Amino acid sequence: MAAIGALAYLAAGLSPFSQRRTTLYGGIQKRRGISLAVSTERIDGATSFGEDARFENKKKKAMKEETEVKPNIYANPEELPEVEEGKKGLKDYFEECKELVRSDGGPPRWFSPLECSSSSPDCPLLLFLPGIDGTGLGLVMRHHKLGKMFNVWCLHIPVKDRTPFTELVKLVERTVRSENYRSPNRPIYLVGESLGACLAIAVAARNPEMDLVLVLSNPATSFSKSQLQPLIPLLEIMPDRFPLNLSYMLSLPTGDPSRMLMDNFVKRGPLSQTIGELSQDLVTMSSYLPVLADILPRETLQWKLDLLKSGSACANSCLHAVKAQMLILCSGRDQLLPSQEESQRLQKAMPDCEIRIFEESGHFLFLEDSVDLVTIIKGATFYRRGKHLDRVSDYMPPTPCEFKRIYESFRWIVTATGPVMLSTLEDGKVVRGLAGIPSEGPVLFVGYHMLMGIEIIPLVAQLLTDRNILVRGIAHPAMFVRVKDRRPPEPEPSNFDVFRVMGAVPVSPANFYKLMSSKSHALLYPGGIREALHRKGEEYKLFWPEQSEFVRMAARFGAKIIPFGVVGEDDIAEIILDYNDQMKIPWRREVIERVTNRSIKLRTDATGEVANQQMHLPWMLPKFPGRFYYYFGKPIETEGMKVELRDKDKSHELYLHIKSEVERCLAYLKERREKDPYRNLLSRLAYQATHGSTSASQIPTFEL
Repeated sequence: MAAIGALAYLAAGLSPFSQRRTTLYGGIQKRRGISLAVSTERIDGATSFGEDARFENKKKKAMKEETEVKPNIYANPEELPEVEEGKKGLKDYFEECKELVRSDGGPPRWFSPLECSSSSPDCPLLLFLPGIDGTGLGLVMRHHKLGKMFNVWCLHIPVKDRTPFTELVKLVERTVRSENYRSPNRPIYLVGESLGACLAIAVAARNPEMDLVLVLSNPATSFSKSQLQPLIPLLEIMPDRFPLNLSYMLSLPTGDPSRMLMDNFVKRGPLSQTIGELSQDLVTMSSYLPVLADILPRETLQWKLDLLKSGSACANSCLHAVKAQMLILCSGRDQLLPSQEESQRLQKAMPDCEIRIFEESGHFLFLEDSVDLVTIIKGATFYRRGKHLDRVSDYMPPTPCEFKRIYESFRWIVTATGPVMLSTLEDGKVVRGLAGIPSEGPVLFVGYHMLMGIEIIPLVAQLLTDRNILVRGIAHPAMFVRVKDRRPPEPEPSNFDVFRVMGAVPVSPANFYKLMSSKSHALLYPGGIREALHRKGEEYKLFWPEQSEFVRMAARFGAKIIPFGVVGEDDIAEIILDYNDQMKIPWRREVIERVTNRSIKLRTDATGEVANQQMHLPWMLPKFPGRFYYYFGKPIETEGMKVELRDKDKSHELYLHIKSEVERCLAYLKERREKDPYRNLLSRLAYQATHGSTSASQIPTFEL
């Protein structure tokens, strides 16, 4: 069994309630478009109105959809929406804050925004713990999207409330314990920003036996080093109407406003539309200060700063007791807290902690348009519905917007390589396109791993855009290991997020079994790292294990096995220093050995070249781009062969047949590409210039 691995491993080497007191259950409130279910302790009422009817309707709808042909929501990536469905903006945040502040009062309490209340009983609970603003509206821009994965509850701390930090911890803890008792087999997510992050840490430390997942944005555990510290004595002697208390810290809720506006200006389309939207943003930005002044008047600001001080001290005193899984999001331009330095400290102190850094972001990450909490959680593989992560059943496919962002970031590869896709129909006829790929799974793609695994990107993208087929790559475990003391050239874990969002799973018999049993389309490279990181002169040579690793498992579920070949690496780059060359350089040999020894070992019982899984980065000389050619052979049926293929000899015979088919596909492509008049990038660019905006993958090729 092998993995994608190479491209992933080496990615870094190249690149919301108007006031209403309730005792236990909340009701539905609507004011000026704001719809919330509120409660002082619990929000069962948030999902009890029409819940059964909605759930039954949803089941009927799902059953109907199973019998219909689903449209390809990923087709035409250029035309996919830029903004997620139901997404709100900064203006919505300010408008809903106005409603909260206008008639606010009472004790701290939970509310559930109706636009993100999930009707699925399998969704885990997400508790949002707000920062210094206390509104609980910090996730308003992502409510609709979050509601598809979580049951979202938000903590609201009224402006005039003076509940001390320890009591806030007890409030959150009561909710956590209550919900854990109700659903002991599901995790509870605590998402906190600054002050809320300290709350989450304190609750986790008091409940180490509970299944909690912490997602912390710029935690205020570093408050002792914050520029906010001098404000505390100043506010005690400052006149009530003196404006300094707000101008210092509240003028930058989203980092640098002018930079944010200019970024949006650059990203938008037609000039007339852009100017109108920019003007609207300027009005919004100039009007938010009075709103924030209402949220944090001088006395409240002084109290919140005291809360930050006590919360930071409390959280730091109990860090040693935290056992929860933790994901820290830190900003590179946080002008309130030294967040990057603090994230590194926390990671070293926590047993299970990952970091994601946003270099161009300000303190209030969740109010920035470019920061998508859902995508971050998915990319870090922090989303699960049970006690243990199931990378197959817990996986959430990319939304159209997520796919658009990913596609745009890798579009240059598709443009440069102009991929030609050939597939084989049931009658054996070879056609251009992917018509020969079965729509129904399980399907197992087995093929050749090109240098650095760069062929994966066009392959996965075109299968999704052309056939609405999401391929789950079986990848090297290095993509999923969390290394605390990472040292270059070991890549940042965030470099692999895009592959995990697109469905990659670590290689293992259990994951292979789950993919086949769930009728997925899976992608397997028997040659693994050894094939993708080959030496000079080894292009298009297969490095497969001597014994079959996948045939019997595929046959157990009647999977269709599609052998395929892909060529074009020799038209993209030339290896100048391979593994053998680098091992002769002392400092390079030391790096290779260190990285290899820290990697999870695969095929420990294998012999021959396939057992050589050295993790290294070949030094390459780029070439003027040629073209990638993919040839998918005729699907090999294993339906009804489960018993027959239990025989090792017959299983091995089929294994060798699949290998020979991959080699035949490679030989066919190497020969036929010589007759392609558009093999060179310049000829393809000239064709596009004379035939309009033809996509790179639609440019003609050799005759079949």
